[in-house]
Amino acid sequence: MFSDSFNKFFFRFFPLPNFFSEPSFGLDISDESLKFVELIITKNGVRLGRYGERSIPPGVIESGKIKNSKKMEEILSTLRKEEGVKSVRVSLPEEQVYLFALKLEKLGLKNIREGIELALEDHVPILAQDAIFDYDLVSENTQSLEVQVTVIPKNVIENYLLIFKHSQISVKSFELEAQAASRAVIKKNDDNTYMIIDFGKERTGIFIVSGGIVVFTFTLDLGGVTLTKMIQKNFNVSLEEAEKMKQEYGLERNTKNKEIFAVLLNSVSVLRDEIVKHFLYWHTHKDEKGRNNPTIKKIIFCGGDSNLIGLTEYISVSMKSSAELADVWTNISNYENYIPKITFEKSLSFATALGLALGDFNDMG
Repeated sequence: MFSDSFNKFFFRFFPLPNFFSEPSFGLDISDESLKFVELIITKNGVRLGRYGERSIPPGVIESGKIKNSKKMEEILSTLRKEEGVKSVRVSLPEEQVYLFALKLEKLGLKNIREGIELALEDHVPILAQDAIFDYDLVSENTQSLEVQVTVIPKNVIENYLLIFKHSQISVKSFELEAQAASRAVIKKNDDNTYMIIDFGKERTGIFIVSGGIVVFTFTLDLGGVTLTKMIQKNFNVSLEEAEKMKQEYGLERNTKNKEIFAVLLNSVSVLRDEIVKHFLYWHTHKDEKGRNNPTIKKIIFCGGDSNLIGLTEYISVSMKSSAELADVWTNISNYENYIPKITFEKSLSFATALGLALGDFNDMG
């Protein structure tokens, strides 16, 4: 149905000659919602245009796989009609993506892609002919080179492409959620190592980005709604009231909040333990050359539920490491000349969509 030219299409953006005259749309798709962001080039630089969120009914997408194509096409067609979306950069579901590092000896190596393809089935549970992959060059010397490889089942890409085609929206590129989020929250050309925690409604993504390359991703089935339901259950209140209590008190240690703090801590400690596990693994394991991984400089939180009161302070203190909320405008605005018309709290949930849209302006100074 689709040719192997998708390998060239995957992850890479091939700009049209006139793309600066058109708005850039980023589309972050999850199991429960899609978020879109439009960035516009003006004489004063890149500015925020339209943005928003559309809910996706249960069962339409499950663990990143589209289960109800017709309904998804309806949602995208409505988005096109209501918001004027013609072309987009789309995030790929982390649950369907495989990442691995690969060292290739230069002796006898015809080309990098062929070398990766030959090694593919040793690293991922997908046949080479059923996979689409891309790579980033990490390091190189006279004898060998090291690449970071990203792999996704071909049928996942084909399904997404077909649905967008039927919805009359063209796809400029597909990209990892982690890579897009990092583009939004890490300053351009910053080659330090960061851990990004995308704390969403239903799940949490844990990513490690080093030298601008995503080297690790993990998805945890715990999100803000888990915390809300814990409050609902323990205090016998409605889901709406539980959400309000969560937002109002969070992890503050005051007398009024003592019971809520204890309830939330049960779930947040699960998140902390998962962060600690991957944080320690990164710092204690060496690469195949016996070198230590670079130190994680900072833990950056984004996602709609990352602004839970006291969350970053709790992680920072308990891990004795710097943790802070993301600035999703770090590569868009210096705030002296332009303040985006969206609250800081709300902007955190649009990190991935913003990073996708920013891809169009990657080559700008």
